[in-house]
Parts: sequence; C-alpha cells; structure tokens
Amino acid sequence: MKIDSTVLAAQPFLKGLSKPQLEMLSNNAMEVEFPAGKMIFTEGLAANRFYVILKGEVALESTAGKKGAPASLIQTIKAGDVIGWSWLFPPYKWNFDARAVKPTTAIIFFAATLRKQCETDPRLGFEVMKRVSKVVIKRLQATRLQLLQRKKK
Repeated sequence: MKIDSTVLAAQPFLKGLSKPQLEMLSNNAMEVEFPAGKMIFTEGLAANRFYVILKGEVALESTAGKKGAPASLIQTIKAGDVIGWSWLFPPYKWNFDARAVKPTTAIIFFAATLRKQCETDPRLGFEVMKRVSKVVIKRLQATRLQLLQRKKK
C-alpha cells in the first residue's frame, strides 16, 4: 500500500525534502510489520530495501561473516531512525543482520527503484547521500566505541 507523502514528511530522515520529492518517494514506499524476533535482513545477502522505523526496536548485529557464530550487538535502532544503508553502495550486500527486538513497524523503499529515483532527481540523490552518510558515520562511531570498551576490559 502506498504511503502518503505527509507520513514521509514527518519522518526525521526525510524531513525537509520537497513536496515533489516526497511524492516521488511515496510511490516506492510501503508499510511493513515485523514481530519480535523476526530477521529483517541477513549479513551478506542482497541489500534490496531501505527501512524507516516507525515504531518498535531493531538490533543491528554481526557474526563477522562466520556462519553459526554468536551475533555481536552493534547498535539498537528505535523509532525515527533508519536501517539498511547497504542498498546504496555496490556490491549491494547487507553489512549487518537486522532483527526486530520488539514488534516493529517500518516504511520500506525498494532499493533499485530508490537508486533510480535518486539518479532521476540529482537533488534528491544528493540529499539521500548526505543523510545516509550521517547514518553510516553514526554506526561506525558506535562500533568504534564498543571496540574501545571491549579493549579496556
């Protein structure tokens, strides 16, 4: 089901985009729900979606590519944040696992369409790239802090 552009405009990640950009994005947006414990995506598989979390909680985890290894928590994502930046960077493979910790509702965007929308509207593409870059930096900083804390132990 198409998401109304006013719902998109209220999301922190999308706030400030123009009405035509939000309308374009709304044509590629859909609401989904994940029960607690559900894997949203798995490290190493095709990154074909981008998620804006509306409610709930998602754990970003990593097994460092080792099948069957226990997952390490990277960061917990809550309402108003996004998950899934891997769709933007080749080879378009997930860099983490994402698992719903609590029942979670999200808006999804299909990656191939979103990349095409960003190419069609370079201003949108630039805005998305700036915003995704902030998310990547935030996640890298969180990981760095975790590594420093482990080193101190």
